[in-house]
Amino acid sequence: MFNGLYGLSFNPFDKQADPTRVSFQSNDFREMISRLNYIKDSRGIGAFTAGPGFGKTYALRCFSNNLNPNLYKMAYICLTTVSVTEFYRQFCCALNLDPIGQRAAMFKSIQQRLRQLFKENRRTFILAIDEAHDMDPRALKDIKAIMNQDYDSLNCFALLLVGEPHLNNILAKPIHEALLQRITIHYNFTGLSAEETVKYVNHKIKAAGGCTSILAESAANAVHTFSRGNPRLIDNVMSDALMIGAQQDKKTIDTDVILSAVENQSFQ
Repeated sequence: MFNGLYGLSFNPFDKQADPTRVSFQSNDFREMISRLNYIKDSRGIGAFTAGPGFGKTYALRCFSNNLNPNLYKMAYICLTTVSVTEFYRQFCCALNLDPIGQRAAMFKSIQQRLRQLFKENRRTFILAIDEAHDMDPRALKDIKAIMNQDYDSLNCFALLLVGEPHLNNILAKPIHEALLQRITIHYNFTGLSAEETVKYVNHKIKAAGGCTSILAESAANAVHTFSRGNPRLIDNVMSDALMIGAQQDKKTIDTDVILSAVENQSFQ
């Protein structure tokens, strides 16, 4: 109902909008991609943390899409609230291994396959574990052991631990000290700055064919204050703001419209 009023061909703040048209490369995005590229070349361990909606999984997907399949094989695991044995089964499936036998047998098979990929096939395996903050502590301990090849002198694969900020608190526990010492990259998303928030919103409006003048400058500042730089919250409040603005027949989305949208979000 608001596309015509604001000259938009689609709602650019809808999560189903084509990401190739509305994607925005924030500072967090660029920083994560840069560090991911370092990890893939060094075959180390990286820990990437951010609250829900900050775009860490999107950055991970973009990184995966740009990998050379002849040199890298990447697997993504996001169901982490499982038993250690089930985690091993997921790991086996990611390596095209039959997930059979006891945990010790799967551990051995995984290590052998990782070594084969690196030594014989000349391909680096990259395992990305999303929602890593929900992992069973025993699985985190075993991850460190799986990486131990040739008396801990060789890294056969790269490991990406992606999760919410309290993942850092989990890794800091004494039980995970050996794993923490092996993490070469830590990055915690800071969110969009006030300036980036304006650029983000304007970028999406232009991607849908609209004019950035439909959003008042003061309204953009209000969006940042509410969202604290969280892209998902920005999208949510802007979608509501477009709807409310159209209902009120406002050609320009002002602060009052944003505040109404924020209030609407608080009841969801």
